[in-house]
Amino acid sequence: MKIAIGADHGGFALKEVLKNFLKKKGHKVMDVGAHRLEPGDDYPEFSALVARQIMEKKAERGILVCGSGVGASVAANKFPGVRAALCHDIFSAHQGVEDDNINVLCLGQRVVGEELAKELAVRFVEAKFSGAERHLRRLDEIEKIESRYIKTEGAGRKQ
Repeated sequence: MKIAIGADHGGFALKEVLKNFLKKKGHKVMDVGAHRLEPGDDYPEFSALVARQIMEKKAERGILVCGSGVGASVAANKFPGVRAALCHDIFSAHQGVEDDNINVLCLGQRVVGEELAKELAVRFVEAKFSGAERHLRRLDEIEKIESRYIKTEGAGRKQ
């Protein structure tokens, strides 16, 4: 699977761990930055870089890491077709894909340890959207909200 991964200074170390871990699992991982620890950088930049990879279909899934994961999630969800979720438990990491077709996993380096983060990433990338009618209906409702309130750049919404 093609996975875009990004992090600010608050998530840099965990991003590096996850990047190497996912590569060893056979995934193509595109690191959009930060490429070095830079204490003054900001999560919106990296959220945008990952979100654009999803919007432009250059990646199937994305992973964002910041200190808490909250800011990265907020920023990524500003992009049409991006469904980013903060998941610090295993159930949410796979259920979010199965029911809500999330395409970006957000994690907080200050919240989860490396081993849990690896398990969350695996559950996220291995999960499949169910395509159940009720979930498709809900995603259509979300698309209506996006089309009303977010100006799109021609990105596809469902993956």
